[in-house]
Amino acid sequence: MIKQKFLNLIRKYSSNEDYNLECWIEIEDNYLSKSRHYHNLEHLDNMISELSKIQSEVNDLDCLLFAIYYHDIIYKPTKSDNEHQSALRFENRIAKTSFNKLSKCIAQIEATKEHKLSDDNDTNILLDLDLSVLGKSTEEYKKYSENIRKEYRIYPDFMYRKGRKKVLKSILELDFIYKTDYFKQLYEKQAKKNLTLELNQFLKAKPK
Repeated sequence: MIKQKFLNLIRKYSSNEDYNLECWIEIEDNYLSKSRHYHNLEHLDNMISELSKIQSEVNDLDCLLFAIYYHDIIYKPTKSDNEHQSALRFENRIAKTSFNKLSKCIAQIEATKEHKLSDDNDTNILLDLDLSVLGKSTEEYKKYSENIRKEYRIYPDFMYRKGRKKVLKSILELDFIYKTDYFKQLYEKQAKKNLTLELNQFLKAKPK
């Protein structure tokens, strides 16, 4: 489904089927990397599935879809510029098509680094889609947190715990995790419950 959706999207702006497929293969190869356990095609599939629930509120669907597909195309746990590098990769690829809203889409991809409330409604939707997993069932959240740990397996437990606790606390200190009313109502309560549970497990754990 996500392959066909991407090809249908890029075909609006490029008649070069070889190039369109080349772009998809690059996306697929990156998201299927063996080092990825969460930031993979399943993550994209979930975001696009969640998008269907709020699609009527999107102003520029094509731009948002491009941002979804490219926002994690570059993902290295040891790097802090993944979002910027992903935006550059998007620009490099899609600049060769007739799509003319590159700067808007680049800004959306870059926004996934800090997840700050935006004046742009589509950007807020993108950020909420990206974090929708936080509000899923306890079981789904547990799988997510385990997969995040696998992606950061290069770090020993004491380092990972320190970094992860900082991330969890920073999210929980926000007035709202989600930016849109729709996702606040749908996932806010469960997300805070999930994050608090994970944080408490770290706080209780004895250092190794």
